[in-house]
Amino acid sequence: MKPLARLAAFAVAAIFSLGSASADEIRLAAQPIPCYAPIFVAKKKGWLEEELAKVGAHPTIQLVTFAAGPPINESFAAGQQDFGFLGDTPAIIGKSVGLETSLIGKSSVGPKSLAVVVATNSPLASPADLKGKKVAVTKGSYAHHLLALVLQQGGLGFSDIELINLPNGDIPGALIAGSIDAGAVWEPIITKFEAQKAVRVLADGTGIKTGVLALIASTDFVKKKPEQTQALLRAYARGAAWIKSNPQEAAELVTADVNLQPDLLVKVFAKFDYSPALTDQDVAELKKSAAFMKEVGIIKTAVDIDAFADRGVAKAARLD
Repeated sequence: MKPLARLAAFAVAAIFSLGSASADEIRLAAQPIPCYAPIFVAKKKGWLEEELAKVGAHPTIQLVTFAAGPPINESFAAGQQDFGFLGDTPAIIGKSVGLETSLIGKSSVGPKSLAVVVATNSPLASPADLKGKKVAVTKGSYAHHLLALVLQQGGLGFSDIELINLPNGDIPGALIAGSIDAGAVWEPIITKFEAQKAVRVLADGTGIKTGVLALIASTDFVKKKPEQTQALLRAYARGAAWIKSNPQEAAELVTADVNLQPDLLVKVFAKFDYSPALTDQDVAELKKSAAFMKEVGIIKTAVDIDAFADRGVAKAARLD
Protein backbone atom coordinates (compact mmCIF):
# COMPACT_ATOMS: atom_id res chain seq x y z
CA MET A 1 0.00 0.00 0.00
CA LYS A 2 1.33 3.45 -0.93
CA PRO A 3 2.15 5.78 1.99
CA LEU A 4 -0.72 8.20 1.30
CA ALA A 5 -3.21 5.36 0.91
CA ARG A 6 -1.93 3.72 4.08
CA LEU A 7 -2.22 6.97 6.02
CA ALA A 8 -5.73 7.54 4.68
CA ALA A 9 -6.67 4.06 5.87
CA PHE A 10 -5.22 4.84 9.30
CA ALA A 11 -7.17 8.10 9.42
CA VAL A 12 -10.45 6.33 8.67
CA ALA A 13 -9.67 3.58 11.17
CA ALA A 14 -8.86 6.14 13.84
CA ILE A 15 -12.46 7.31 13.82
CA PHE A 16 -13.34 3.97 15.34
CA SER A 17 -10.20 3.63 17.42
CA LEU A 18 -10.36 3.31 21.19
CA GLY A 19 -6.74 4.42 21.55
CA SER A 20 -6.64 7.58 23.60
CA ALA A 21 -4.50 9.13 26.27
CA SER A 22 -5.38 8.64 29.90
CA ALA A 23 -6.51 11.76 31.76
CA ASP A 24 -3.07 12.13 33.34
CA GLU A 25 -0.87 11.69 30.26
CA ILE A 26 0.30 13.91 27.40
CA ARG A 27 1.91 12.20 24.43
CA LEU A 28 4.54 13.92 22.28
CA ALA A 29 6.08 12.68 19.02
CA ALA A 30 9.32 14.08 17.61
CA GLN A 31 12.35 13.14 15.54
CA PRO A 32 15.79 12.83 17.17
CA ILE A 33 17.39 15.66 15.20
CA PRO A 34 18.40 19.28 16.02
CA CYS A 35 15.38 20.75 14.22
CA TYR A 36 13.31 19.96 17.31
CA ALA A 37 15.93 20.58 20.00
CA PRO A 38 13.78 22.81 22.28
CA ILE A 39 11.39 19.98 23.13
CA PHE A 40 14.32 17.85 24.33
CA VAL A 41 15.66 20.77 26.36
CA ALA A 42 12.22 21.43 27.89
CA LYS A 43 11.86 17.75 28.77
CA LYS A 44 15.31 17.51 30.36
CA LYS A 45 14.81 20.75 32.31
CA GLY A 46 11.39 19.75 33.63
CA TRP A 47 9.80 22.81 32.03
CA LEU A 48 6.94 20.83 30.47
CA GLU A 49 5.78 19.70 33.91
CA GLU A 50 6.46 23.14 35.38
CA GLU A 51 4.36 25.02 32.81
CA LEU A 52 1.55 22.48 33.04
CA ALA A 53 1.55 22.74 36.83
CA LYS A 54 0.97 26.48 36.50
CA VAL A 55 -2.42 25.71 34.93
CA GLY A 56 -3.25 23.04 37.50
CA ALA A 57 -2.31 20.03 35.36
CA HIS A 58 0.07 17.27 36.47
CA PRO A 59 0.16 14.73 33.64
CA THR A 60 2.85 12.20 32.85
CA ILE A 61 4.79 13.34 29.78
CA GLN A 62 5.50 10.66 27.20
CA LEU A 63 8.01 11.76 24.54
CA VAL A 64 8.54 9.22 21.75
CA THR A 65 10.90 9.66 18.80
CA PHE A 66 10.33 8.49 15.24
CA ALA A 67 12.73 8.21 12.31
CA ALA A 68 10.63 10.52 10.11
CA GLY A 69 7.40 12.47 9.80
CA PRO A 70 5.20 9.87 8.04
CA PRO A 71 5.21 7.40 10.96
CA ILE A 72 4.34 10.30 13.27
CA ASN A 73 1.28 10.88 11.09
CA GLU A 74 0.39 7.21 11.33
CA SER A 75 0.72 7.39 15.09
CA PHE A 76 -1.65 10.37 15.16
CA ALA A 77 -4.07 8.52 12.89
CA ALA A 78 -4.06 5.60 15.32
CA GLY A 79 -4.99 7.97 18.16
CA GLN A 80 -1.63 7.58 19.89
CA GLN A 81 -0.35 11.19 19.97
CA ASP A 82 -1.41 14.59 21.25
CA PHE A 83 1.43 16.75 19.89
CA GLY A 84 3.86 16.27 17.01
CA PHE A 85 7.06 17.94 15.84
CA LEU A 86 7.63 17.22 12.15
CA GLY A 87 8.30 18.72 8.73
CA ASP A 88 5.81 20.97 6.98
CA THR A 89 5.36 18.39 4.23
CA PRO A 90 4.23 15.44 6.37
CA ALA A 91 2.10 17.79 8.48
CA ILE A 92 0.29 19.00 5.37
CA ILE A 93 0.02 15.46 3.98
CA GLY A 94 -1.62 14.31 7.19
CA LYS A 95 -4.13 17.13 7.05
CA SER A 96 -4.87 16.45 3.38
CA VAL A 97 -5.97 12.88 4.12
CA GLY A 98 -8.20 13.81 7.01
CA LEU A 99 -6.14 13.82 10.20
CA GLU A 100 -7.85 15.95 12.84
CA THR A 101 -4.80 18.05 13.62
CA SER A 102 -4.17 21.77 14.09
CA LEU A 103 -0.97 23.63 13.30
CA ILE A 104 -0.42 25.46 16.60
CA GLY A 105 3.09 26.74 15.91
CA LYS A 106 6.39 25.99 14.28
CA SER A 107 9.20 23.81 15.59
CA SER A 108 11.88 25.82 13.84
CA VAL A 109 12.74 27.80 10.75
CA GLY A 110 16.10 28.19 9.05
CA PRO A 111 16.88 28.70 5.34
CA LYS A 112 20.44 27.43 5.80
CA SER A 113 19.22 24.27 7.51
CA LEU A 114 18.34 22.62 4.20
CA ALA A 115 20.48 22.58 1.08
CA VAL A 116 21.43 20.94 -2.17
CA VAL A 117 24.90 19.50 -1.61
CA VAL A 118 27.54 17.94 -3.82
CA ALA A 119 30.75 16.05 -3.12
CA THR A 120 33.59 18.36 -2.10
CA ASN A 121 35.57 17.66 -5.27
CA SER A 122 32.53 17.92 -7.58
CA PRO A 123 32.89 20.18 -10.64
CA LEU A 124 29.28 21.37 -10.22
CA ALA A 125 29.27 25.07 -9.36
CA SER A 126 25.71 26.34 -9.86
CA PRO A 127 22.12 25.12 -10.08
CA ALA A 128 22.32 25.21 -13.88
CA ASP A 129 25.07 22.58 -13.71
CA LEU A 130 22.54 20.04 -12.39
CA LYS A 131 21.14 19.51 -15.89
CA GLY A 132 21.31 15.85 -16.84
CA LYS A 133 22.69 14.86 -13.42
CA LYS A 134 21.56 12.27 -10.89
CA VAL A 135 20.07 14.20 -7.99
CA ALA A 136 18.73 12.51 -4.86
CA VAL A 137 16.07 13.70 -2.42
CA THR A 138 13.62 12.15 -0.02
CA LYS A 139 10.45 12.52 -2.07
CA GLY A 140 7.71 14.22 -0.13
CA SER A 141 10.14 15.93 2.26
CA TYR A 142 10.53 19.67 2.56
CA ALA A 143 13.86 19.27 0.76
CA HIS A 144 11.88 18.07 -2.27
CA HIS A 145 10.36 21.54 -2.54
CA LEU A 146 13.76 23.16 -2.00
CA LEU A 147 15.18 21.11 -4.88
CA ALA A 148 12.40 22.35 -7.17
CA LEU A 149 13.23 25.95 -6.24
CA VAL A 150 16.98 25.45 -6.71
CA LEU A 151 16.36 23.92 -10.12
CA GLN A 152 14.25 26.94 -11.04
CA GLN A 153 17.21 29.16 -10.14
CA GLY A 154 19.16 27.33 -12.84
CA GLY A 155 16.35 27.52 -15.38
CA LEU A 156 15.62 23.83 -14.91
CA GLY A 157 12.80 21.52 -13.84
CA PHE A 158 12.54 17.93 -12.64
CA SER A 159 12.43 16.74 -16.26
CA ASP A 160 15.98 18.08 -16.72
CA ILE A 161 17.51 15.77 -14.07
CA GLU A 162 17.44 12.12 -13.11
CA LEU A 163 15.57 12.26 -9.80
CA ILE A 164 16.56 9.58 -7.27
CA ASN A 165 14.45 8.89 -4.18
CA LEU A 166 16.69 8.22 -1.16
CA PRO A 167 16.33 8.59 2.61
CA ASN A 168 18.05 11.73 3.90
CA GLY A 169 20.66 9.71 5.79
CA ASP A 170 21.67 7.71 2.70
CA ILE A 171 22.39 10.68 0.45
CA PRO A 172 25.90 11.58 1.75
CA GLY A 173 27.12 8.01 1.29
CA ALA A 174 25.78 7.95 -2.26
CA LEU A 175 27.58 11.23 -2.99
CA ILE A 176 30.83 9.95 -1.57
CA ALA A 177 30.49 6.72 -3.56
CA GLY A 178 29.81 8.69 -6.74
CA SER A 179 26.49 6.99 -7.47
CA ILE A 180 24.72 10.37 -7.49
CA ASP A 181 25.88 13.87 -8.43
CA ALA A 182 23.95 15.96 -5.90
CA GLY A 183 21.39 15.64 -3.14
CA ALA A 184 18.88 17.81 -1.30
CA VAL A 185 19.27 17.26 2.46
CA TRP A 186 18.66 18.87 5.85
CA GLU A 187 20.41 19.16 9.18
CA PRO A 188 22.32 17.61 10.80
CA ILE A 189 23.50 15.98 7.55
CA ILE A 190 24.85 19.25 6.15
CA THR A 191 27.01 20.26 9.11
CA LYS A 192 28.14 16.72 9.91
CA PHE A 193 29.45 15.96 6.43
CA GLU A 194 30.81 19.46 5.82
CA ALA A 195 32.93 18.94 8.94
CA GLN A 196 34.26 15.72 7.40
CA LYS A 197 34.99 17.68 4.20
CA ALA A 198 32.89 15.13 2.34
CA VAL A 199 30.29 17.54 0.92
CA ARG A 200 29.85 21.23 0.16
CA VAL A 201 26.72 23.31 -0.29
CA LEU A 202 25.75 24.11 -3.86
CA ALA A 203 22.68 26.11 -2.81
CA ASP A 204 20.63 26.43 0.37
CA GLY A 205 17.25 27.92 1.17
CA THR A 206 18.49 31.51 1.50
CA GLY A 207 16.12 33.77 -0.39
CA ILE A 208 13.92 30.94 -1.69
CA LYS A 209 12.71 28.76 1.19
CA THR A 210 12.80 29.53 4.90
CA GLY A 211 12.34 25.90 5.94
CA VAL A 212 9.34 26.02 8.29
CA LEU A 213 8.94 22.90 10.42
CA ALA A 214 5.62 22.20 12.09
CA LEU A 215 4.27 21.85 15.60
CA ILE A 216 0.90 20.13 15.35
CA ALA A 217 -1.64 19.03 17.94
CA SER A 218 -4.74 16.90 18.05
CA THR A 219 -7.59 19.30 17.34
CA ASP A 220 -9.64 17.53 19.99
CA PHE A 221 -6.90 18.10 22.60
CA VAL A 222 -6.64 21.80 21.67
CA LYS A 223 -10.40 22.25 22.07
CA LYS A 224 -10.74 20.31 25.32
CA LYS A 225 -7.52 21.41 26.99
CA PRO A 226 -6.60 24.87 25.70
CA GLU A 227 -4.64 25.87 28.80
CA GLN A 228 -2.51 22.72 28.66
CA THR A 229 -1.89 23.33 24.95
CA GLN A 230 -0.71 26.85 25.72
CA ALA A 231 1.48 25.53 28.55
CA LEU A 232 3.23 23.12 26.20
CA LEU A 233 3.89 25.92 23.72
CA ARG A 234 5.33 28.08 26.52
CA ALA A 235 7.62 25.24 27.59
CA TYR A 236 8.86 24.89 24.01
CA ALA A 237 9.47 28.65 23.85
CA ARG A 238 11.51 28.42 27.07
CA GLY A 239 13.61 25.70 25.49
CA ALA A 240 14.11 27.85 22.41
CA ALA A 241 15.17 30.88 24.44
CA TRP A 242 17.58 28.84 26.55
CA ILE A 243 19.27 27.38 23.46
CA LYS A 244 19.76 30.89 22.10
CA SER A 245 21.26 32.15 25.36
CA ASN A 246 23.24 29.01 26.27
CA PRO A 247 24.11 27.18 23.03
CA GLN A 248 27.12 25.27 24.39
CA GLU A 249 25.35 24.11 27.53
CA ALA A 250 22.26 23.23 25.50
CA ALA A 251 24.35 21.24 23.04
CA GLU A 252 25.89 19.22 25.85
CA LEU A 253 22.47 18.63 27.41
CA VAL A 254 20.76 17.18 24.31
CA THR A 255 23.67 15.76 22.31
CA ALA A 256 22.44 12.19 22.83
CA ASP A 257 18.82 13.13 22.04
CA VAL A 258 19.66 14.58 18.62
CA ASN A 259 22.58 12.30 17.70
CA LEU A 260 25.18 15.00 17.11
CA GLN A 261 28.34 15.88 19.03
CA PRO A 262 28.21 19.20 20.94
CA ASP A 263 30.76 21.14 18.88
CA LEU A 264 28.79 20.49 15.68
CA LEU A 265 25.47 20.96 17.40
CA VAL A 266 26.40 24.51 18.40
CA LYS A 267 26.98 25.26 14.71
CA VAL A 268 23.61 23.77 13.81
CA PHE A 269 21.81 25.79 16.51
CA ALA A 270 23.05 28.98 14.84
CA LYS A 271 21.12 28.10 11.68
CA PHE A 272 17.73 27.94 13.40
CA ASP A 273 15.13 30.27 14.84
CA TYR A 274 13.18 28.09 17.26
CA SER A 275 10.57 30.69 18.27
CA PRO A 276 7.28 28.72 18.02
CA ALA A 277 4.74 31.46 17.22
CA LEU A 278 3.73 31.41 13.55
CA THR A 279 4.34 34.64 11.63
CA ASP A 280 2.71 35.94 8.45
CA GLN A 281 5.89 34.92 6.61
CA ASP A 282 5.63 31.38 7.99
CA VAL A 283 2.02 31.06 6.82
CA ALA A 284 2.94 32.38 3.37
CA GLU A 285 5.77 29.84 3.17
CA LEU A 286 3.45 27.00 4.16
CA LYS A 287 0.99 28.04 1.46
CA LYS A 288 3.76 27.82 -1.13
CA SER A 289 4.72 24.36 0.13
CA ALA A 290 1.12 23.16 0.00
CA ALA A 291 0.67 24.52 -3.53
CA PHE A 292 3.84 22.76 -4.68
CA MET A 293 2.72 19.47 -3.15
CA LYS A 294 -0.64 19.69 -4.90
CA GLU A 295 1.04 20.60 -8.19
CA VAL A 296 3.38 17.59 -8.22
CA GLY A 297 0.80 15.17 -6.85
CA ILE A 298 2.24 14.62 -3.37
CA ILE A 299 -1.22 15.48 -2.04
CA LYS A 300 -4.50 14.98 -3.89
CA THR A 301 -6.68 17.22 -1.72
CA ALA A 302 -5.73 20.87 -1.22
CA VAL A 303 -5.16 22.06 2.35
CA ASP A 304 -6.47 25.41 3.55
CA ILE A 305 -3.42 26.63 5.44
CA ASP A 306 -5.28 29.58 6.99
CA ALA A 307 -7.77 27.14 8.53
CA PHE A 308 -5.07 24.60 9.47
CA ALA A 309 -2.95 27.22 11.28
CA ASP A 310 -4.36 27.96 14.73
CA ARG A 311 -2.41 31.08 15.64
CA GLY A 312 -4.70 31.73 18.58
CA VAL A 313 -2.81 29.26 20.78
CA ALA A 314 0.41 31.29 20.67
CA LYS A 315 -1.56 34.50 21.16
CA ALA A 316 -3.34 33.11 24.22
CA ALA A 317 0.03 31.88 25.52
CA ARG A 318 1.35 35.45 25.00
CA LEU A 319 4.07 34.32 22.61
CA ASP A 320 3.14 36.25 19.46
